Amino acid sequence: MLIESPIIAFTILLTVIFTVPPIFEKLRLPGLVGLLLAGVVLGQNGLKLLNSESETIKLLSDIGKIYLMFVAGLEIDLEQFRKTKNRSIGFGFLTFLVPLIAGIAAGRLFNFSWNASFLIGSLLASHTLLAYPIISRLGVVTNEAVTVTIGATIFTDTGALLVLAICVGIHRGEFSALSLATLLLGLAIYSAVVLFGFDWAGKEFFRRSGDEQSNQFLFILLALFLASIGAEVIGVEKIVGAFLAGLAVNDVLGRSPVKEKVEFIGSVLFIPCFFVDMGLLINIPAFLKTLSSIWLTLVIIVALIGSKFIAAFLAKLLYRYNTAELLTMWSLSLPQVAATLAATLVAYQTMNPAGDRLIDEGVLNSVIVLMLVTAIAGPIITARSATSLQLTQPDLQTDSLATWWEGYESQPTEQQSYPFTVIVPIYNPQTQRFLIEMAALLASHESGRIVPLAITRAHIHMDDPQLVTALEQSKQRLKLAGEISQTFDVEVAPAIRIDDDVALGISRASREQNAGLVVMGWSRTTGLRARLFGNVIDSVFWSSHCPVAVTRLLSSPTTIQRILVPVGDLTRQTIGAVRFAQILANTNQAEVVLLHVGDRKTPPPLVQQFASQLSEIAAKSQLQVNTNIQTIRGDDVARTIIREAQQFDLVVLRSVRYRTAGGLAVSQVTTQLIKELKCSIVLLGEPYSNS
Repeated sequence: MLIESPIIAFTILLTVIFTVPPIFEKLRLPGLVGLLLAGVVLGQNGLKLLNSESETIKLLSDIGKIYLMFVAGLEIDLEQFRKTKNRSIGFGFLTFLVPLIAGIAAGRLFNFSWNASFLIGSLLASHTLLAYPIISRLGVVTNEAVTVTIGATIFTDTGALLVLAICVGIHRGEFSALSLATLLLGLAIYSAVVLFGFDWAGKEFFRRSGDEQSNQFLFILLALFLASIGAEVIGVEKIVGAFLAGLAVNDVLGRSPVKEKVEFIGSVLFIPCFFVDMGLLINIPAFLKTLSSIWLTLVIIVALIGSKFIAAFLAKLLYRYNTAELLTMWSLSLPQVAATLAATLVAYQTMNPAGDRLIDEGVLNSVIVLMLVTAIAGPIITARSATSLQLTQPDLQTDSLATWWEGYESQPTEQQSYPFTVIVPIYNPQTQRFLIEMAALLASHESGRIVPLAITRAHIHMDDPQLVTALEQSKQRLKLAGEISQTFDVEVAPAIRIDDDVALGISRASREQNAGLVVMGWSRTTGLRARLFGNVIDSVFWSSHCPVAVTRLLSSPTTIQRILVPVGDLTRQTIGAVRFAQILANTNQAEVVLLHVGDRKTPPPLVQQFASQLSEIAAKSQLQVNTNIQTIRGDDVARTIIREAQQFDLVVLRSVRYRTAGGLAVSQVTTQLIKELKCSIVLLGEPYSNS
């Protein structure tokens, strides 16, 4: 009776989700592989602690399944798709059609019906951008071949789900040309309602709800489940509706904190439940029987790998890409996880009136093996091939903070005519001295001014004694800030703001003051991951119109003599961080060292080429700053940077975040650096509108 209890089942699931993925990731295997195996061990062929037929598992797995497709829709970068729309559609058509044909051929080879064969083909046609974090870490997201592959995902996933909807409809009963036309018409109307209606409703709601993140979060969840129910009403699978809902609210959410919370809830709870349930469905005897008659599995794997390569090769010929771009496109389109697994489970659970499944256990097991093979092989190939991608070197020669970040060159002339302004939110009198000094050094370099800003939380009654006390404390802090600033030849304009939200108060004041930079501080005891989810710093990153420098200063900025800048790529933002370090060094006549930690497998000529490009970028600055280049080969990037940073006074980092197949992840390198570096740190956050 205990085992059948929903609470017990949920507790077991939470324990598995909490413990298993980290173990497998340490073994350099995807965490989802561990969840699948945990499902096998805990299922009917193992310890019998979980039952896939229980209402608890069914509910959580169903939510996980639609959440997986919803996140797949959210993760498609519509901005990247728009940049290379025509080529993305071209490659999407190729990487959908060729695997579809290969899957149909594989199905017919093993005597599956035409309907089941088309379904198998659609399973191979989609792909999951499992290696996106690798691409992001290498800084090659802006390479055209990469953006084309990312954009193609919208085409392949949509096409695969449409084929699934038709195949499921045909299998469930008598399917005439009229019923097919009715289904397609209903699907077209439904898709238009979801894509355009939800997009409009979402933008209106977000505009009216302002800063109410809890209500916005609930609105997004409601949109997901309404779209899923709507899909079932018109006779197609709910995962189709979930995917369309993800696409619909993609523009609404942008890169807001609400989006990160939506993806976070899915990636830590519901999506892992789906993978555990997939493991529960694996029948060990049948699975071993499938592997013993390996031909079906082998043919499906070869069909997928071969057809994806052919599609990438045709794109190479069509768009004149080089070999590295060919291999990167191929490896990015290999992993079969999100849409493939969700559609496979739907097809396996679909029965006709006679009780026959659309696909049998053999196909289900073969797809699981395919998922394991491609989820491991795809990222490995991507990591090796993407290091050879060529990027257009950004031209960033400015020596002015007013134009050091992307987007500021295009500011209207009348805005640039204002004096450069640095906003300094202050709260802790014991740490504000170093913050004021940092802001004053930067403002002095630009012949600008600093605005020490004290935010006082609003009360319902403006004559509330607590508000009066808080305002008096703010005045005292600003008075101290003025005294500190007197030692610097810089204009000071203290400001007090009464606001309900501290983060938005900072962002609004910086907009009102036409600030070019916000300099903030954080406690050393606070972890970056906590800071990036629902706190002041994250909200300022999200809402600010200008760059934000979050600092942890252990000594006066005026004493800084050696600055370390870890450089992993040559994007505009990274080069902006290099310029920031050079400008800061120029105020103290300090030394800047640009550190690149390369993979041991990277060919030496490529490492030398990167160092040469880095040297050219450093030399473009007209500032008299001693800038040196250092390249080190190592497997543990964070540990190498921490070791080298022991000889430096300050490390300048970028706030690097990326999305994964299960949600958003914070760069593990940055997280570890923030936690273990013993020197002062500046973490540069870019405005979301410029990212």
